[in-house]
Amino acid sequence: MSATAMLLLSFLSVLALSPEPPTRIIVLGDSITRGVRSGVTAEETFGALLQRDLLAAGRTVEVLNQGIGGERTDQALKRLQSDILSRRPQIVVVMYGTNDSYVDQGRSESRLTAQQFEDNLRAIVRLLQQEQIRVVLMTEPRWGRTAALNGAGEHPNLRLEQFMQRTRTVATSTKLPLVDHFQHWTAAEQRGTDIGGWTTDQCHPNPAGHRQLADLLLPGILPLLD
Repeated sequence: MSATAMLLLSFLSVLALSPEPPTRIIVLGDSITRGVRSGVTAEETFGALLQRDLLAAGRTVEVLNQGIGGERTDQALKRLQSDILSRRPQIVVVMYGTNDSYVDQGRSESRLTAQQFEDNLRAIVRLLQQEQIRVVLMTEPRWGRTAALNGAGEHPNLRLEQFMQRTRTVATSTKLPLVDHFQHWTAAEQRGTDIGGWTTDQCHPNPAGHRQLADLLLPGILPLLD
């Protein structure tokens, strides 16, 4: 065997033994995605739980948490290139709406309109898909029953539910996977669960709430890795 052939065989052997590069998954959203707060460590957030669950299932993955507290869809659009596309993920999980839909004290309207929210969400999806990134949409979890009223004197779920219907509409029209946390938490509440017990403050998930989010998300991610 020539020296060239032996070198080629050696190179091919190294390639065969090289570990498979991890599939990079980014979870993109607001403080619910970011997760870390009093009573919740980074390891207890749904993104960290998702990575652990996928590794336990034999998948080679890396989950990056790109949640920012207080963020809306218009703000997410502005950082999409620098914070998301530049990291070259294969999958991006998108969850927004709690901040977009909220009515601040002294105001009577949501921070964004439902149409602005939908338009922004569609733009996020379009920009990700242009880079051949697979997208999973998620609705936000429902606020707990005893959440404080918003600036319009309403329970915040009243507006959030309308915005989450827009997320469902986008998922249907773009044929994207949808993980419907809002519906899951609504159904649990209707069965008698105090979903406020899944939160630190009737809004942000505690470790039990993040476990709920991760458990519902896992089946939506697994088919994308096959």
